[in-house]
Amino acid sequence: MANKIKTIIVDDEHLARSLIQNYVSKVPQLELLGVFKNALEAMTFIQSNDVDLMFLDIQMPNLTGIEFVESMQLKNTMIVFTTAYSEYALKGYELNAFDYLLKPITFPRFLQCVNKVSDQFELLNTQSSGILQMEPNPEISSHVVTTKSDSISIKADYKLYRVKYDKLRYMEGQKEYVAFHTQDKTIMALTSLKKLEDELPSKDFIRIHKSYIVNVQEIETLEGNILGLGDVELPVGQSYKAQLMKIFE
Repeated sequence: MANKIKTIIVDDEHLARSLIQNYVSKVPQLELLGVFKNALEAMTFIQSNDVDLMFLDIQMPNLTGIEFVESMQLKNTMIVFTTAYSEYALKGYELNAFDYLLKPITFPRFLQCVNKVSDQFELLNTQSSGILQMEPNPEISSHVVTTKSDSISIKADYKLYRVKYDKLRYMEGQKEYVAFHTQDKTIMALTSLKKLEDELPSKDFIRIHKSYIVNVQEIETLEGNILGLGDVELPVGQSYKAQLMKIFE
């Protein structure tokens, strides 16, 4: 990786800050810019510094992590919420958090999160100098992704990818882009989940959230509002749950 991921840690608990700081020190692709004991300190820092990744505690005095994210325009910062309370997971996903680490955080789980962040960071860096940097154009985006009877064709990174449906695990909406998560890679393309929802075969794919469409064959578990796809957990939007439940009948 040419560029390191500029990282900060925000947590009111000294032990939690120290643990994450120790984990960050073990991962060469991360560059730690600062450690803060409350959201107000972090807010001041982030207003004058570029931050790629923030490990953010939710339960903090004066300003919670959720209130912090809601009050800031963090378009270019990936948020990873850290908390001891699993009930905050869905709210975190609604705020487009990149990941959610439940305390006590183990190093393997931390590393899994960072690997996902690194993949995303590299994809965005690769595309930032390419044609996808231009303003989204509906006419262009309509030709970026083409669905067929057994596969999908995706134009990205100056390449044309053909992905068979049984290799496509889930799709994640990220503003004007969609991340196509396959069994061995992630492909970013300029399109919309609404377009994909209309064009993908409904027997193979289902919308589970405003930000996610999943391959029905990848679904393994449903616990509350969290859908399990093997090693991946995704939130389920309330308006999509009734349709999803039919798969388990």
